[in-house]
Amino acid sequence: MPPLSGRLALGLCPRRLLSFLPRSDLPLFAFPSARPSALPRPTLRRPLSNVSATTLSLRLCSSARVFWSFSRALTLPYTSTRPRRGLSGLRPCSCGPSASPPHSQLFLELWLGWAPGGGWAMRTALVYHEEMTAARLLWEDPECEIERPERLTAALERLQQGGLEQRCLQLAAREASEAELGLVHSPEYVSLLRGTQALGTEELRALSGQYDAVYFHPSTFHCARLAAGAALQLVDAVLTGAAHNGLALVRPPGHHSQRAAANGFCVFNNVAIAAKHAQQKHGLQRILIVDWDVHHGQGIQYIFEDDPSVLYFSWHRYEHGCFWPYLQESDADAVGLGQGRGFTVNLPWNQVGMGNADYMAAFLHVLLPVAFEFDPELVLVSAGFDSAVGDPEGQMQATPECFAHLTQLLQVLAGGRVCAVLEGGYHLESLSQSVCMVVKALLGDPAPPLSGSMVPRHSALESIQSVRAAQAPHWTSLQQQGPARLLNPSTCSPEGRRPPVSPGGPGFKAAEAQGSAVPRSLLDQLHLYPTPPARTAAALMAQDAALVLPPDVLRPEGSAPQEETQAWARLHEALAQDTAFIALGKVLHLLNGILDGQVSSGIATTPAAAATLEVAIRRGLSHRAQRVLCVAVGQLDRPPDLASDGRNLWLNIRGKEAAALSMFHVSVPLPGTTGGFLSCILALVLPLAYGFQPDLVLVALGPAHGLQDPQAALLAALLRGPAGGRVLVLVEQESTSQLAGVLARVLHGEAPPSLGPFSMASPEDLQALIHLRGQLEAQWKMLQVAAPS
Repeated sequence: MPPLSGRLALGLCPRRLLSFLPRSDLPLFAFPSARPSALPRPTLRRPLSNVSATTLSLRLCSSARVFWSFSRALTLPYTSTRPRRGLSGLRPCSCGPSASPPHSQLFLELWLGWAPGGGWAMRTALVYHEEMTAARLLWEDPECEIERPERLTAALERLQQGGLEQRCLQLAAREASEAELGLVHSPEYVSLLRGTQALGTEELRALSGQYDAVYFHPSTFHCARLAAGAALQLVDAVLTGAAHNGLALVRPPGHHSQRAAANGFCVFNNVAIAAKHAQQKHGLQRILIVDWDVHHGQGIQYIFEDDPSVLYFSWHRYEHGCFWPYLQESDADAVGLGQGRGFTVNLPWNQVGMGNADYMAAFLHVLLPVAFEFDPELVLVSAGFDSAVGDPEGQMQATPECFAHLTQLLQVLAGGRVCAVLEGGYHLESLSQSVCMVVKALLGDPAPPLSGSMVPRHSALESIQSVRAAQAPHWTSLQQQGPARLLNPSTCSPEGRRPPVSPGGPGFKAAEAQGSAVPRSLLDQLHLYPTPPARTAAALMAQDAALVLPPDVLRPEGSAPQEETQAWARLHEALAQDTAFIALGKVLHLLNGILDGQVSSGIATTPAAAATLEVAIRRGLSHRAQRVLCVAVGQLDRPPDLASDGRNLWLNIRGKEAAALSMFHVSVPLPGTTGGFLSCILALVLPLAYGFQPDLVLVALGPAHGLQDPQAALLAALLRGPAGGRVLVLVEQESTSQLAGVLARVLHGEAPPSLGPFSMASPEDLQALIHLRGQLEAQWKMLQVAAPS
């Protein structure tokens, strides 16, 4: 059976629901493919009366559980007229005065996914245990008081309020065994921590004083074992196929902890233990660890610095060594030891205030090129949110939605196997919002558009330039965009440096007071971009009717009004033909749904891609979209009379030559290798797309587009980000149905297939890319990989 994921919705009132659930035909609509031979009847966890959300569970097998969630929701304004299989006989009903109002229905939602090993599983796992809130500071210590239980409870409450927890596979964390802790930590250190359970307050305080920025509590050992165990559970769930990805919501954090020492609030190194576990239990040979916490995770670096099977990337507030933990090995020139040289990638931030553009530039120009070349089998994220806006530790400006974009970018790696583990984050509102953004991205929801100017700071470009120069000898992908001059920030003049800053130190209260008002307006912006009720729709030709798509990808059978279709068809003779005219009506109907916020993204097949693309551009610009990005692949020319007013950015891949006819009209030949294609996308297409900040992205695969299915899928997946998921892909009818299916799945949030082995770009492709970047860098700052002289 092919992989399935999605939800089924039934409009039922509570009384009808209760009468319906025990029926013997329940398995027919729950499992469209077959009737299970012995399915137990559902049992209520609590009565349905007087509750707005009730969860039922069916135990299907020892490793999988299906959750039925009842919640009030607005009726979807954009729905398919095609009846869902097994649901045709059901209708909403009224049961007297207590029935739901007309604008609202009680929906029965079944979130499903078919696990590779057999059995139904949720897409995203959420691992948590309330007992991790037990440890707290028992004495006065301004340095340590910021690491408090409310960090977990606030994040979990926000997940519940947003309905995100209910959409996840919820796993209760288990304790890591001492043998599992021993994968990273010494037996003596584990024994020392075990002994803290019997210590009094003064003894705990004295022991804490032996370490840097650490406090112990009688529950610390238990909490820390739960935190490590949660990371192990998450990795097991993802690598066994029980979940696609997930988040472990844990404390204490772990990335500073070393083999025999607690450090920086960290007791056991949760992510490092999870990586060792993945290597030893699951046989993984390439693991990527991405540490976006604002502090350098020196503990992880020390553990893997000579191990070429683990690629560790960390950005962190450094300030030329004046920010905690004050280590020379946190600088860009620390690249690993022995066989591990090149597998430690440090990106030091030497100023505060780094924002969305700086974080995105770091991913596009440093992390992702190296990560694609490394080709990981698993991505672990040390997900610290003290790097988000408002946090007094980091004093950075990246908004919560930025972390959704970062997560989406990581999901194109390792087949989407991404496991995020909470590290820092001390501003409760910013932390909670950022956690929600990551979970939404893991669930496949579109990320809200990035706010603010997409122009990297000069200091950020200096850091990017330094790390690229330090890593270029080790990575072919960083050699493909021209030489970079090595800077050594740690030896820069100390003039203008800030005084040393410790976690929770003297400057913390002032920074907290200054930063507390900053995120409110930025955080409130997130509510301006509600998630559309439907994620993806496909308007396909008749010959594609049998194409297998995820169950909740809509197949709207409607069309735009004939008068509207006829008016647009007059632009091109090709659109007057019957099949092209019918396809145009479907495209307009789908595009209107995207522009009106009824559906996030869509794919459509058409026999006249060039003409349909021009109509889509003009329709978008005349209806809600202020800026439209058009990525045209193949033999597709820019309409000659399209206005050059800065509202449309036309990017042609597989153009005749590399040319920037204007800053809004760019053409590049299609590279012939995986390395060349990746450089084109990461170093040209995405920087232009994020710099342009479009309201709508149109991707057209025209005649002779030349893309292989994995390349087209990767392009579509990465272009979900710039416009907040509002993407319409047009595919020339001559392309295979299989391509349309792959594109529909990645637009729906699934990971694209692998591109295959990395191969270096040809000299011709490299020269074309360098030529274009040189022409465009002055206008499009996201293209820059070095600070201007």
